[in-house]
Amino acid sequence: MRILLIAGGWSSEREVSLNGAAGIAGALAERGHSVTRFDPAFEFDALLEKAAAHDAAFINLHGAPGEDGLIQGLLDRIACPYQGAGPAASLLALHKAAAKQVFRRAGLPTPDWEFLPAPPSADWRPALPYPLFVKANTGGSSLRLARVEDGQGLRAALRELFAAGEEVLLETAVSGQEATCGVLGEEALPPVLIQPLEGSYFDYMSKYRPGGAKELCPAPLPEETNRRLMDLALTAHRLLGIEGYSRADFIVPADGSPYILEVNTLPGMTATSLIPQEAAAVGIGFGELLERLLELGMRRKG
Repeated sequence: MRILLIAGGWSSEREVSLNGAAGIAGALAERGHSVTRFDPAFEFDALLEKAAAHDAAFINLHGAPGEDGLIQGLLDRIACPYQGAGPAASLLALHKAAAKQVFRRAGLPTPDWEFLPAPPSADWRPALPYPLFVKANTGGSSLRLARVEDGQGLRAALRELFAAGEEVLLETAVSGQEATCGVLGEEALPPVLIQPLEGSYFDYMSKYRPGGAKELCPAPLPEETNRRLMDLALTAHRLLGIEGYSRADFIVPADGSPYILEVNTLPGMTATSLIPQEAAAVGIGFGELLERLLELGMRRKG
């Protein structure tokens, strides 16, 4: 197939996107596909022209554009197949406060939150008790993620996020282990237990520094807990209207009852990323996984 590999873009996660694209291009080329690299940061106005000359697109973008559904919406206009979620599901999952509303209404356990689209007034105080996680509402890769213990720490975290033009999500800090679980097609994959080797949570450095965390797959958790993680991941995938694949992130307290944090519609896609690790645990190699994702996208367009 002639595949347009869309990566880079203009979000704060640009470098993460480009790093993953190199491995995707190599794996697809090894399986006989013709791959053309396309970076929206420099070629955005030529997207439809380039996509029309290819059989399918593989989107490896993080943040906007990509996870917000913009690229998908354009590709839909010319019926160019691509892997993963469509525009509406992409945007709904990217907006953490919106997705958490969907989870809460459907009865999925998720930590309490407070959404701040703009800097609050000087006399504002959070409605949630400390400690809190402070994160970009539409960001990913754990960039600018902070755990704060008091008002001073909260104000510093808010200043950084609002200065970067972000909306902010405050979330109750639930104590427990971090886990993630992917969905491929309509089946949940084996969960991964994540153990940061430094610090108390899975931040940007833990994710992308070699040796920053242990990622154990299948997760060495009780069978009942792993089954619950898989059920919640698949339920969230369906609730948000996602197709193809996704990856849900969780906190698992000591009682083994998980809380869902968010769902990623374009999860990291290097050979050692979390979804590929989960696929490998059920016998699906990296190149085969990429082809399956494209096949699912083409089947939807068909």
